[in-house]
Amino acid sequence: MVHAPERPPAGAPPARINLYSDTQTRPTPAMKAAMMAAAVGDEQHGDDPTVHALCDRMAALMGKEAAIFLPSGTMCNVVAILTHCGKGDEVVAHETAHILFSEGGAHAAFTGVQIMPLKGGGGMFTADDVRAAIRPKTRYNPPQRLLEVEQTANIGGGKVWPLQQLNEVAAVAHAEGWSTHMDGARLMNACVAAAVAPRDMVAGYDSVWLDFTKGLGAPLGAVLCGSADFIGQAWRWKQRLGGSMRQAGICAAACLYALEHNIERLAEDHANAKALARGLAQIPGVVVEDPETNLVFFDVRGAGVDVPTLQRRLALRGVSVSGLGGRVRACTHLDVTAPMIEEVVGLIRQSILA
Repeated sequence: MVHAPERPPAGAPPARINLYSDTQTRPTPAMKAAMMAAAVGDEQHGDDPTVHALCDRMAALMGKEAAIFLPSGTMCNVVAILTHCGKGDEVVAHETAHILFSEGGAHAAFTGVQIMPLKGGGGMFTADDVRAAIRPKTRYNPPQRLLEVEQTANIGGGKVWPLQQLNEVAAVAHAEGWSTHMDGARLMNACVAAAVAPRDMVAGYDSVWLDFTKGLGAPLGAVLCGSADFIGQAWRWKQRLGGSMRQAGICAAACLYALEHNIERLAEDHANAKALARGLAQIPGVVVEDPETNLVFFDVRGAGVDVPTLQRRLALRGVSVSGLGGRVRACTHLDVTAPMIEEVVGLIRQSILA
């Protein structure tokens, strides 16, 4: 049986402080105004000017030839792998990658690829790890076609791949004739934290996408970038998967607004995450991972409480957090202010000691 998403516990008020995910952000009044003012057309037919403006801007930002607007980041990963690979091919990725952990088996169901999971701290692996994963080219082994990385590494704790390491693993892949793909769900968080321009961060990757519904605060949309030939082939998979849209300029306008107004302010989310981690570290029994971006992971088992219990107690106090891999995850974003961080530390302390 497949379970529907869990509802808040009975009696819980609406979440006043929503740290469940940066996907919980809501479009600001200014973003909504930009959406309502957008020039639109039939995106599937190719005549939505706002979608074209977004794709052109994203291709330039990432240093790629072309881009395609898609409804979600998961569809970006599915379309990219379908375009790079054939059935029975192998993708090399980290064992905690979104394509393995959070996409409902989409790549087994739709792409027919096999994914080789690599180990490594912080959701990352090294060039030597990639070399060790190279299979002999015989009829007994699947053809290895693609190396995939996730920037930032979500389950790895929101860690930022260092630019040199990104380039080193990509170089090994390209030397083997593989393509490279970057899941850039929180790419701008990484660029802001590392002070690296997006085109430099992704230079070693044949395809990359950016999600606009996380820290950038848009209600819908992601953009996949690559060569003109790659994007041309990706369009066929977009069509097959039902990802083509009509007056999509309304949503593309939100993404353009996010590019103009919501990138530099990601540093505020990172500062709030640091402040939250410092406060949590003062609670007896709580073990906190030092955040590099906007994701704060902490272990409460030493405080005598499990993750579901803490989530329930916090929900009754108007606070929402998520649980991943036996840890609590709190995610800062544009709807979470510094005063909220101060308040939530006290509420977490109360909930743990209740």
